[in-house]
Amino acid sequence: IKNHEKSAYALLVKWMAGGVCRSKARLDGKTVLITGGNTGIGKETAVDMARRGARVILACRDMDRANKAAEDVRKKSGNDNVIVKKLDLASLQSVRQLAKDILGSEERLDVLINNAGIMSCPKWQTEDGFEMQFGVNHLGHFLLTNCLLDLLKKSEPSRIVNVSSLAHERGQIYFDDINQDKDYRPWKSYSQSKLANVLFTKELANRLQDTKVTTYSLHPGVIRTELGRHFWPTMPLWKRVVYTPLMFLIKSPTEGAQTTIYCAVEESLQNESGLYYSDCAPKTAAPQGLDDEAAKKLWDLSASMVGLTKSQ
Repeated sequence: IKNHEKSAYALLVKWMAGGVCRSKARLDGKTVLITGGNTGIGKETAVDMARRGARVILACRDMDRANKAAEDVRKKSGNDNVIVKKLDLASLQSVRQLAKDILGSEERLDVLINNAGIMSCPKWQTEDGFEMQFGVNHLGHFLLTNCLLDLLKKSEPSRIVNVSSLAHERGQIYFDDINQDKDYRPWKSYSQSKLANVLFTKELANRLQDTKVTTYSLHPGVIRTELGRHFWPTMPLWKRVVYTPLMFLIKSPTEGAQTTIYCAVEESLQNESGLYYSDCAPKTAAPQGLDDEAAKKLWDLSASMVGLTKSQ
């Protein structure tokens, strides 16, 4: 019985860990930019990209932590071509400054991984007055991607990978209250921002049909990272007692990074675009994530909010 229990336990842990990216693709001579690459799945993704020979740019808010992370990525990967750039996604000025820096210093950009995020925080505002989760998780990445599109096109075939979440299934876009001033709830806002990632990926694919720039959104899994730092302290004590024994079943950052890596390098995805993935396989997004009309409407609203011009 004990052996059966051990086998069942091992299977359960393996199931919770999910899919693994088995691609052996090399990225020598290619450049990958990862937002929020100084911790969690972003950092593990950076290690993998560097091991494949890529030049890796970590775009992060906290430069001290980013520099330490970059040193760690260099050591783990054996690749010294890992650099750090300043990016605060809660500031459109910071996003534009990074884009200007990249366009002026980099000859190519082969993979853009929009990984950074904030989850279930209080009702905070970005520098530009947007609700924080929508501003950081969607609008900042929306602007950054658009500012870097010409370089991505110049480097094609290239990829844009947007880290979303299963939470998008509970989300809707509140077009009449996009900053949730009328009724702010942390999870409601987070789910809206993650649905926005899926819709952005879909509409971006439509707009890039005549190029070899492809887009992907994904659910990385439930992961032991710092993303929940605003959520865990607000949880009632009895729930923390219940959930704590389950923490060992949650994915490690390395396991959680697998679908991001898969979308960035898997050769068989080269002609796929605009789709949603989980556990290193395509999955059907929630119905609200398949709404072409909502995707177009969100694009127009986002462009207006960030002051995007057609020349960008």
